Amino acid sequence: MLVTLGGIIGTKLSANPALATLPVSIMVVSVASTTVPATMLMRAIGRRRSFALASVCSFASVTLATYALVASSFAWFVVAAALFGVNMAFTQQYRFAAAESVEPAYAARAISLVLVGAIGGAVIGPELVRLGEYWVEEVQYAGTFIAIAVLYLIQASLFRFLGPLRGEHGDVQDIAQRPLGEIVRQPVFIVAVLGGTAAYGVMTLIMTATPLSMHINDGYSLEQTAHVIRSHVLAMYLPSLVTGLLLERLGISRLMTVGAMALTCACFIGLQGQSVTHYTFALVLLGVGWNFLYVGGTTMLTLTYSMSERFKAQAVNEFSVFGTSATASLLAGTVMYMYGWYTLVLVPVPLLITILAGLYFVRHDPRLRRLAHARG
Repeated sequence: MLVTLGGIIGTKLSANPALATLPVSIMVVSVASTTVPATMLMRAIGRRRSFALASVCSFASVTLATYALVASSFAWFVVAAALFGVNMAFTQQYRFAAAESVEPAYAARAISLVLVGAIGGAVIGPELVRLGEYWVEEVQYAGTFIAIAVLYLIQASLFRFLGPLRGEHGDVQDIAQRPLGEIVRQPVFIVAVLGGTAAYGVMTLIMTATPLSMHINDGYSLEQTAHVIRSHVLAMYLPSLVTGLLLERLGISRLMTVGAMALTCACFIGLQGQSVTHYTFALVLLGVGWNFLYVGGTTMLTLTYSMSERFKAQAVNEFSVFGTSATASLLAGTVMYMYGWYTLVLVPVPLLITILAGLYFVRHDPRLRRLAHARG
């Protein structure tokens, strides 16, 4: 919902077109700046309580966004987006919680399957945009935000059912922890972080710019724009039904290579034209590539640390991934405004070439072979 509306509402509330994507960008900056504190809070009070608190934070943020629409205040909408980013820093940790809920050999399946839940968001979000646009008379989209606020209250209540995870009940001894510098210097760790960085950075850049390019610049309807975004988000999460199994069959490095190549193809399809068909195919490939590279990178990351080291290693990864994503989101509106769509889709290509080279370099790492052997 925020992907579809963020830039559009920004355009309506801001007098400067170059600031249209600022709310989404601030949200991503908030994610990046909150990743380390979020990880430390989860270490102190556990994932269940932290996730519930973050859901309450989201309820507050969308309530504030509703007020911003009523008051026609761009500033308050930016503040609401920043508050929502706090929750997203916790949301991104769901995949690590999933990995810690099973034996290490099945981490990839758990990571991919927990992402399947987002399919509901891909279906419900754009529909709430369309149906809730005028639920509140004279305040466009306020009804959509109110509906989302109710969903976050339900989400907060569901976290009381989250069971115990590995390492949360004294079964991990905090002994013989390596220095953080030793962990992050591992080639596999670097490639894993690069994989997540490329996945989220490229996806955020192109996805954030698409509603602006389609609806504002090209004049396509909001319904057509929402359809493309829905297709993209479904393509991000539907593969999760099989991503874990594909990873076990192909191996981590091969699956991540397929993901990086899909992202590259999305960029080149974007260069071929700006019809609805071009946008749709580019955004679908963008979603599939994100899924393979993101799930693969997360799984690869879990091989680089012990359970006692997990929080500091995860904090570095999350800050790197979402710091880059924040930069990409900030660039999206500016690049679109100054240089246009075709330049924007060329920007990610050097990063994708870098991750492909890194995956080739670590393809024979013993830890990747041990993981394949453990799965039988």
